[in-house]
Amino acid sequence: MMMRRWQLAHGRHLDLGEKAVVMGILNVTPDSFSDGGLFDAAGLALAQARRMIAEGAAVVDVGGESTRPGAAPIGAAEEQDRVLPVIEALAAAGEALISVDTYRAETARLAVAAGAHIVNDVWGLQREPGIAEVAARTGAGLVIMHTGREREILPDVIEDQFFFLERSLEIARQAGVRGESIMLDPGFGFAKETAEANLDLMVRFGELHALGFPLAVGTSRKRFLGTVTGRDAADRAAGTAATSVVLRLKGAHLFRVHDVAINVDALAVADAIVTRQTALQDLP
Repeated sequence: MMMRRWQLAHGRHLDLGEKAVVMGILNVTPDSFSDGGLFDAAGLALAQARRMIAEGAAVVDVGGESTRPGAAPIGAAEEQDRVLPVIEALAAAGEALISVDTYRAETARLAVAAGAHIVNDVWGLQREPGIAEVAARTGAGLVIMHTGREREILPDVIEDQFFFLERSLEIARQAGVRGESIMLDPGFGFAKETAEANLDLMVRFGELHALGFPLAVGTSRKRFLGTVTGRDAADRAAGTAATSVVLRLKGAHLFRVHDVAINVDALAVADAIVTRQTALQDLP
């Protein structure tokens, strides 16, 4: 697997390729689909962040607005009130890299100023393109996610990925975002309404490497896993870990998960397979 260095804000970086990177999901919201209300107090959020770091998360992704279908929208000020104190406390502790899950340029700017290293935009720069300018000015790592929400989707799952993400990448280029700061996410579950649509994306995941950027994935506890396993959202950790292994073997670099420990272990096995596969290929 090709080695890459992902450049982040505040002079930090992540080396990608040899080992999978786990990003722990920290939703400081009352209404997220599987953990809403569990960590919406600052003390509970910090305790959960430290738990995920102890279990092996290299990044903590802090989100203040639910992105589940049908979630009630909130304003920028409320989002910022939720995420900024947690980001400031995590930055002061210096225990892990910090990502902010937001599509708002002003929230991203304030979050990076508070200590965040990465901006994770589930609207792929296409809701508030100014978020790309924030990433360019601050040097923040930028996760650009594909979504099919609020638009017509092309029938071929990979064609639609390229259609959307190439537009996002053009926004990033025009804003001056360095290529070394960009990671792409195919957006499992975001307007991929059936299990088949998500499974097709997994099967054809390798085709996304043609875009030329490292790849993040977020299958954690998603509805399609419930369809496949018959389990409720909180009981989908094993199903999530199975997808993590499959996607690691297909070249994914970063894994955004709720259940850190099981995915860290599963990805350690996947990494060992990748390492052994490389060693065998190098034999005369």
